[in-house]
Order: sequence, then C-alpha cells, then structure tokens
Amino acid sequence: MASIRVQTAQNVSLEYEVASLGDRIVAAILDNLVLGAWVAALAVLFSAGGLNSTASMVTLGVLGGVPYVFYHLVCEVFFNGQSIGKKARDIRVMRLDGTAPSLGDYLLRWLLRIVDTSLMGLVAIITIAANGRGQRLGDLAAGTTVVKVRPQASSPLAPNLASLAGYQPVFPQAALLADHDVALIRQLANQASARNNYELLNEIANKVKEITGIQTDLQDAPFLQTVLRDHAHLAHQ
Repeated sequence: MASIRVQTAQNVSLEYEVASLGDRIVAAILDNLVLGAWVAALAVLFSAGGLNSTASMVTLGVLGGVPYVFYHLVCEVFFNGQSIGKKARDIRVMRLDGTAPSLGDYLLRWLLRIVDTSLMGLVAIITIAANGRGQRLGDLAAGTTVVKVRPQASSPLAPNLASLAGYQPVFPQAALLADHDVALIRQLANQASARNNYELLNEIANKVKEITGIQTDLQDAPFLQTVLRDHAHLAHQ
C-alpha cells in the first residue's frame, strides 16, 4: 500500500497510508447518496405543498443544484479535508508535505472535479490507479492526496492508569514532556508498533532522550513505555 512520509515539527518522520481506490469510490458513493437524499427530500416537500409553478420549479432547482455544485468544496474547507463520505471511510485530503491544504488547494481540486468525474469517474479512477500516490487530476494540480486516518487504536505503550497506584517513577525527567509531546509520542509509537517499524521507534526514543536528557540502556520500546508511564504518574500527582 502506498504511503507518504511527513516530517513533524519535532523532526520525527510520520507515515500516512494513502487511501485506497476502493475507499475513495465508496466515499464518493456515500456523498452522492447524501446529495440524492437532499434532492429527494426537497422534491417530496415541494410536491406535498402542491407547488408546481415555474417559480417553484426554479426554486427547487436552485435549492437542489447549489448544494450539489458546492458540496465537496464547502465540506473539505470547513471539515478539515473531509466530506461526509470521506469521514465515514476515515480518509481526508492532505498536502504531500503533510500540511493542511489551503483554500486555493481546495479550489483547484474542486474546479478539476468536473474533469475527474467525467465518463462516470473513469478519468479519476485511471489517474489514481496510474499515479502511485493516490492523486486524481485535481490532486496533481493542488499537490494533495487523500490519506487514511484511522481512529487512534489502543496502544501497547499506553499506560494503564489503574496500575499506577504506588508506582515509583523511573525517569523523573518525564515531567519535562508537555502534554502535546506525550500525545505525539503515543501516536508515533502506535504507528511504529503496528508496522514493526523499529527505525521509527528508535527515532522517537532518541528525540525523547534529547528533550529530557535521559540516559539509559533500555531498548526503545520498553524505554518509551516507561517514560509514558512515568509521565502519566507524575501528571496525576
């Protein structure tokens, strides 16, 4: 599976799995179902009201057409790169450098959607399949792709707070880590453990040692587990 590698502000590399073609197709189907349900609801509402005049039909066309045209642009701008379909599939738009897309990036993707979705979406399917980084034409123009963002799983490195009663910290320097540092360490450690990425674990451990000044011979995974446990204990004192 293709992935993109992002350098975080803490100078640690983080990999994101590129969303599969199947995920994107399912997300598009879900989005079309949402839009179809909106139009159907409007049609039922107007029919029930007996509004069959030309003005009513124009109003129905506007209320149904405007959301259809601007749906993806508005969703991605205001919902952090996700439409309803993308959110259901845990995928979102991201720049190739790992930063959030700008309004201009979203506009480029939106403007080229009409080309990507031509021939029943065949243009987008061929482009994504051939690209290698999950990019349709709109993504190529904007420098974006769509990545898999799974809910954070329970990590084997996450401390069990219930087991910290009477616990004696091994590394008091763990208190030097800010909460956002700990959240990032846990996220990266989750990813490294899930993929058996020992190089990433080593990068994380070395960065923690650099921040805290800890010196130890513990292996990377036990060291990080201990630091997270120490921080959790010290934070709850």
